[in-house]
Amino acid sequence: MILVENLVKRYGAFTAVDGVSLEVAPGEIHGFLGPNGAGKTTTIRIIAGLLKPTSGRVVINGHDLATSAEAAKASLGFIPDRPFIYEKLTAGEFLRFHAGLYGMDGDGIGHRVAEVLGLFELTRWEGELVESFSHGMKQRLVMCAAFLHRPRAVLVDEPMVGLDPRGARLIKQVFRHMSARGVAILMSTHTLEVAEEMCDSISIIQKGRIIARGTVDDLRRLSGSADEELTPVFLKLTGGAGLQEIDEDL
Repeated sequence: MILVENLVKRYGAFTAVDGVSLEVAPGEIHGFLGPNGAGKTTTIRIIAGLLKPTSGRVVINGHDLATSAEAAKASLGFIPDRPFIYEKLTAGEFLRFHAGLYGMDGDGIGHRVAEVLGLFELTRWEGELVESFSHGMKQRLVMCAAFLHRPRAVLVDEPMVGLDPRGARLIKQVFRHMSARGVAILMSTHTLEVAEEMCDSISIIQKGRIIARGTVDDLRRLSGSADEELTPVFLKLTGGAGLQEIDEDL
């Protein structure tokens, strides 16, 4: 479960996030959409514990991020839009290193590493150096790391960037598999088709505030576009603000 209440982040006189509240229930995939500069990345980084909010509250699986940061982060998986990987390690070494960061030890680590590598179709590359991986393979390896410690909530920033069609289909299958097992997934994306296909509910943020929330059908009704795809609905709700492939917001 991911709970965000009245989140505010200010940089001097500029308010990047202005009273954002949202909740992602166990087993739900929640899309987080907005034009460039809307505050998506700031919000994601606060939930991940990488930025301190000016005010507001974040609760991960019952753990308040302000008072129980270690427990909150231990129960959260995070997939950033620009992941950092130690490229001189093999895939297996990288995952075992990551397991150590979460305090995982014992004979079960090898089995768990093999399990997530298989899930993301990377088994044959366990002994290969990460520097030899394509961008899409690195993305999948980061996702292996995010799910390695069996988190009950996962935060995803642009999951499909750099993936080929086969990789994108695989990620969609894995996310659905995880949500079916009760994992709460908050997914920031620029790809409206992905949001429409995968998300149980969606929040749209603009100028730091949530301006619309609900299922795709709810958003269609709000925009008065009952039969349209999500792209024109999004444009109507945001006053014509577009999505770009690279997010440069704060």
